[in-house]
Amino acid sequence: MSNVKYYYDPETLTYRQIIRKKRTTFKRTLVFLLAASMFGFLIVLVAGQYFESPREKALNRELENLDLHFNLLNKKMGEVEAVLTNIEDRDNAIYRLYFEANPIPEEQRKQGLGGVNRYKKYEGFNNSELIVDANKRIDILQKRIIVQSKSLDEITELAKDKENFLAKIPAIQPIKNEDLTRMASGYGYRSDPFTKVRKFHYGMDFTAPRGTPVYATGDGVVKRADSRSSGYGRHIRIDHGYGYLSLYAHLYKYNVKRGQKIKRGDLIGYVGSTGRSQAPHLHYEVFKDKKRINPVNFYYGNLSPEEFNTLLAIASLENQSLD
Repeated sequence: MSNVKYYYDPETLTYRQIIRKKRTTFKRTLVFLLAASMFGFLIVLVAGQYFESPREKALNRELENLDLHFNLLNKKMGEVEAVLTNIEDRDNAIYRLYFEANPIPEEQRKQGLGGVNRYKKYEGFNNSELIVDANKRIDILQKRIIVQSKSLDEITELAKDKENFLAKIPAIQPIKNEDLTRMASGYGYRSDPFTKVRKFHYGMDFTAPRGTPVYATGDGVVKRADSRSSGYGRHIRIDHGYGYLSLYAHLYKYNVKRGQKIKRGDLIGYVGSTGRSQAPHLHYEVFKDKKRINPVNFYYGNLSPEEFNTLLAIASLENQSLD
């Protein structure tokens, strides 16, 4: 039975049947459906902004995981670059310099790879810039490692000939620290003890009691052990080869003779005050290619960093020499 509806007509005081036209019913139905569709679309749109679908959740987790791994890779590359930079700095400032090899320029170590665009295949993605940058860093890092590896190979070859060199050059203090009264004067301008005039002092003065042992600072051959040089009194000169010569002056007596081969650390004489000397001390000089150089640079063999810094500070004082 169809659902019949009526309405009350106040003019006729009777109930009349509601007769709906099909067009009106269609319009109302259409409006209802349209409104429902729009409302549903709005709900989906709003829900999409605040709620993720299972697929979106999975993709977001994957993106977060990739981002985490990229940051870890970036951090590791930074650590490798820092370590490699330290090795390169030591290579240039110590190893290559010590073995008289030219330092490798920074632009040669860190220059990129020119020519064809090697990173074109990484373009066109959302994170292309990050991907290209990471690959460039890896390529430069690989090249720096290759350059450093070749440099160390070169240093190894140089070191084979330098083993003899390292044994011969002056490398220790000629008097032991425990035997020193004090390190009286260093290399540079000092006050002359006799004339009080400021003049250049070409060696280092080590104050110690008469008879204190004096040691050879490197392997070599005794070239002189006499007192026939003005001002030095009894003194010894040792030829170390490679253009290096060490001199030990104002000695009390010798423990070597001319032409004798000696090793670093051998006892060669004793502290005295012969020649132009104000008090017992050892005057020590180092020559390179017949030119006097600062001996303070040749004590790395038996002094700790703290002892060397103390010695350096004392040697820098412009005081009075003892000869």
